[in-house]
Amino acid sequence: MALTGTYTRTLDEKQRLAVPKPLRDAFDQESDEKCLYVAPGTEQSLALYSPTGFKVLADRFASQSRNDPTTRNYMRLFYARAEQVVPDSQGRIRIPERLVQLAGLQHDIVVLGVHDHAEVWDKSRWDAFLTESERSFDELASRALDWS
Repeated sequence: MALTGTYTRTLDEKQRLAVPKPLRDAFDQESDEKCLYVAPGTEQSLALYSPTGFKVLADRFASQSRNDPTTRNYMRLFYARAEQVVPDSQGRIRIPERLVQLAGLQHDIVVLGVHDHAEVWDKSRWDAFLTESERSFDELASRALDWS
């Protein structure tokens, strides 16, 4: 099931983030394990994966050549900062300080469903991304979907 939607949240003083219920439900359908993985994403965001989604990603990494220095360095940086988190009874996860700093998360947060994972963005950074990228949506679609 593809993860979708945009959800505005806040990061509390204990660096907890309430994972939106539609996303929690979708993650729960993928795995019986009651944990998530939070990891570095792209464009200074964080990525949230279900255990199943994280395993698929890990299998993809494992199939890459370890002889390539770029691949080795990326895997080091990714796995060193990724962490398993367990939602509390209210569906909140605590984001480790190193990941809060990496993504520049402040108080206002946006959580996005992005197909097989969710992304966590600082709201001001997400707003800037939207302003910059929405104008080129058609071009992005054409390139991403190889529509000529």
